[in-house]
Amino acid sequence: MSMNTPITMTPEQWMQSLFGAQSAQGGSVLRRKLDHIDRYVGRDRFVAELKRRGYHAVTNAGQMIIFCNNEPMRIVL
Repeated sequence: MSMNTPITMTPEQWMQSLFGAQSAQGGSVLRRKLDHIDRYVGRDRFVAELKRRGYHAVTNAGQMIIFCNNEPMRIVL
């Protein structure tokens, strides 16, 4: 979604679209701008959904990296 995309989806539809993506379904990694998460869903609600799914996420430089699996994480550096 571009920054100019009007909000036409409900938070549930936005999350369904995000987590329904092939990469998410395959247990891969997604990246989203924090501004988009805050605008479309809200940070607390989004984090609650990550917890419900057993996913992990990290933030850096205005981005959230979402690991769409429940494998253990290890920070390398």
